[in-house]
Amino acid sequence: MDEEPTTYVFDASDLAIGRLSTHVAKILLNGQKNGTQDRVIVTNAENAIVSGSKKSVFATYRKKYELNHARKGPFFPRMPDKILKRTVRGMLPYQKKSSGRAALRNLRVVIGCPSHLQGDELPEGHELADMSKLSRPLPLRFVRLGKISENLGAPMGRVGGDI
Repeated sequence: MDEEPTTYVFDASDLAIGRLSTHVAKILLNGQKNGTQDRVIVTNAENAIVSGSKKSVFATYRKKYELNHARKGPFFPRMPDKILKRTVRGMLPYQKKSSGRAALRNLRVVIGCPSHLQGDELPEGHELADMSKLSRPLPLRFVRLGKISENLGAPMGRVGGDI
């Protein structure tokens, strides 16, 4: 383990949540397999998109949120950063292997963009991730994660920005 871990930075704006999540999960698992402990930071989680009509997407996420007991769980998140992290968790062997749990610890999802990740200069050890495989034109019908969170009743004071 003589290699320094690399931190990949993704901007989730206008990216499909599933496509982004699979790419992030693959990077995290490869970091575990190679022993490099690569980390991933996903910014602007509230601007990621879910394709489909607004009515069907809201119904799907509402059904997931109301699936079980409010105090006893299992719990489904309402905030956009937590929804995105939970989506990545679904693509990792989180409950079967310790490598999946360790990989999830190397993921950080944030609402908005932190000041140290803005601009052209990134801190040492950070690099912008390759977005060429993820970028697609926006579908005709889609919903942003911020709107889904708002529909689920999340405290929107934390989100900020235009949704």
